[in-house]
Amino acid sequence: QVQLQESGPGLVKPSQTLSLTCTVSGGPITTSNYAWNWIRQPPGKGLEWMGVIIYDGNTYYSPSLKSRTSISRDTSKNQFSLQLSSMTPEDTAVYYCARSIATMFGSWGQGTQVTVSS
Repeated sequence: QVQLQESGPGLVKPSQTLSLTCTVSGGPITTSNYAWNWIRQPPGKGLEWMGVIIYDGNTYYSPSLKSRTSISRDTSKNQFSLQLSSMTPEDTAVYYCARSIATMFGSWGQGTQVTVSS
């Protein structure tokens, strides 16, 4: 069974860069046709898709976040990561990693709370 787990800081200062890692167990992140996503949910708001790295290494980002978002992977560790720069309090959210195939989401991490505050 594929499991995903987010890790990273729970508190980030404004203007700094958030770095989160998703560790995947139960299957390689290079498995054909799977895609590995970052999604967030600010308090009181809905889910916001941030971006994805697909099995072949290609990345795609939400237009609203593209300029300050980077997703990468380390296949030797079976991990993929998120970097979000120029953080503001509006970036406070629960951040999730999730697996998708054919645009349908299956396995999700439990989510990690990130608060932007000075």
